[in-house]
Amino acid sequence: MKDLDALHTALVERLDTDDPIRLAFAAHPRHRFIPDMVWPDATGLPLYRTADPDRWARLVYGSDAVTTQANDGGGGPRNEPSSSSSAPQVMADMIAAAGISEGMRVLEVGTGTGWNAAILATLVGQKGAVTSIEIDPGVAALARERLEGLGVHVRTAAVPPAGQAYDAVIATCAATQIPAELLAAAEQGAPLVLPWSPHPAARSTPVVALRKDAQKGVGTFVREAAFMRDRTQRPGSLPFPGLGQRPTHSADFPVGSVELIGSGMMTQLMLMLPGVRLGTGVRPFQGGHGRIVWMGAGQAWAYIWPDGTVTGGGERPLGDTLAQAYRQLQDAGLPELESFFLEADPGRGSYRVTCSAMGQEWDHHVLP
Repeated sequence: MKDLDALHTALVERLDTDDPIRLAFAAHPRHRFIPDMVWPDATGLPLYRTADPDRWARLVYGSDAVTTQANDGGGGPRNEPSSSSSAPQVMADMIAAAGISEGMRVLEVGTGTGWNAAILATLVGQKGAVTSIEIDPGVAALARERLEGLGVHVRTAAVPPAGQAYDAVIATCAATQIPAELLAAAEQGAPLVLPWSPHPAARSTPVVALRKDAQKGVGTFVREAAFMRDRTQRPGSLPFPGLGQRPTHSADFPVGSVELIGSGMMTQLMLMLPGVRLGTGVRPFQGGHGRIVWMGAGQAWAYIWPDGTVTGGGERPLGDTLAQAYRQLQDAGLPELESFFLEADPGRGSYRVTCSAMGQEWDHHVLP
């Protein structure tokens, strides 16, 4: 059996963060918060700690998120993550973006295992307070047991308690429509840090650090991420764009799909394409299978293939739309995600993305 405390020490040393956050992580070994049963793969059976303690330890002290519940506690052909322990570096970056410090009143949305809440509690100290809400009553109950004695108040709820105000809000589930209750729970000028994407089916959910300004949230994207969805905003089953439809060839894309995926620009492109689903997948290609980039908007669809060929159909030339956005990024010197900003007005379902490096803006209208 591996030395779990030594593994935790190594994890803390790997974190790229400041000393107060590192010390807060050091105070709460991750293995004390991860259940004995986890879900390591998209299909197949769960992993029990007693069956393979070394593999369990490798998962717990790796750099990735650990899925601790699948399919809302039920079954299914795939193990769709429904609760997890977030990746440690992502946690540290979100805590840093929220500026958590001693004496603050912090609201966490998505308690999960309780590990993040424990770290927050150490950072705010006895003069501060942490409230964590969790929509799943079973997950919330287990987290309460783990957090006993740390001063964290865990509530089973989908939205924050009414009438409370917080110095910072951190959400560990992704949203497209930011709940108005979250913004209302933050004091004026307080940070609201959460994963956001313009389409509820997007895999990429970059973290944005907003500041409350009247009834809006305004701030910059701080890092890439891929979080589970807020359970009230899941998109349901969506068809893969273009299946069963006759494709036509359009102008070739500037690069092939594999190069496009590896460019690090997929999230920026997503932010620049209101109303468009953008993703990657594997499709048959020249006698084998190739990784493609796909797009969908209403009845329109397009695939970018490994050789740069574009096929598609429908009422919009989506391949041309993506190529134009890609060229704009190239002309601007491939700006980093941090140069993109979000102005969110949840009450109106209005989300405006701007890029300081490009001098452009895009309006994403989401129904409230």
